[in-house]
Amino acid sequence: MPSSERTPVSPGGQLYVVATPIGNLDDLTERARQVLAKADLVAAEDTRHSGRLLNHLGLNKQMLALHDHNERARVSQILDALSQGQSVALVSDAGTPLISDPGYILVREARAAGYPVSPIPGACALVAALSAAGLPTDQFLFAGFLPAKRVGRKTALESFKHQPATLVFYESPHRIADFMEDLIDVLGADRECVLGRELTKAFETFYAGPAGELLSELKADPHGSKGEFVVMIRGWEGEQGAEASVDADKLLAMLVKELPVKKAARIVADVCGLGKNELYQRALEMKEG
Repeated sequence: MPSSERTPVSPGGQLYVVATPIGNLDDLTERARQVLAKADLVAAEDTRHSGRLLNHLGLNKQMLALHDHNERARVSQILDALSQGQSVALVSDAGTPLISDPGYILVREARAAGYPVSPIPGACALVAALSAAGLPTDQFLFAGFLPAKRVGRKTALESFKHQPATLVFYESPHRIADFMEDLIDVLGADRECVLGRELTKAFETFYAGPAGELLSELKADPHGSKGEFVVMIRGWEGEQGAEASVDADKLLAMLVKELPVKKAARIVADVCGLGKNELYQRALEMKEG
């Protein structure tokens, strides 16, 4: 039975996925305050960090640590709380849980068990950064943190090289310079980028321009290696998929009227980056047609 058709095991048990501020505490929504105030249990990525937020709100709550290393072990404990009719609030250190933060396993298991899961929307670093970046947002691809080691990071960037959507990544301050160097090696120094640093905090900064210039700007800025980063990269603007195929057909149709099939196929393959054998067969069909 689809999860949307299941009856909750206990009518009172509910899991709330609560977005918390990414810097400025005033960004916590009133609804999030109310949910945290009523929650029987708060599952937090770091109980010390989230404890400070609860103290700021004047709340004294039962807390449970739920992070990348213990999430599977904690799920049964939280499901037990839900089975007793308790409300559980899931929070991460900052922003919206599950967005490059723990919680996926818990949410999936809670839904599979028939408990309602309600999102309490609020701050999210990637959305905040995109809204102020001035890059296309009709399509974007969020990939979170790339591998920490250079080989893995370059391999990942290579896979996004011809992605037309705006690319969005998170990066830590001590790796941002290495990230930009790899970005330049793989995507080129001229690829337009926007970096958002310390979003919503006192030293919020946006760097915008070609990747090569941004790397120099970061190195010249004494604060350039401080604070968490959102890295946004303009997507590839070359021909893609079906459009390239249509253009190839048009060009091929023109050339086979004037040139030998093999030569026409080779020229189109070079121009459009397509396979010569496939183009040769298509050219033969055009010639015969």
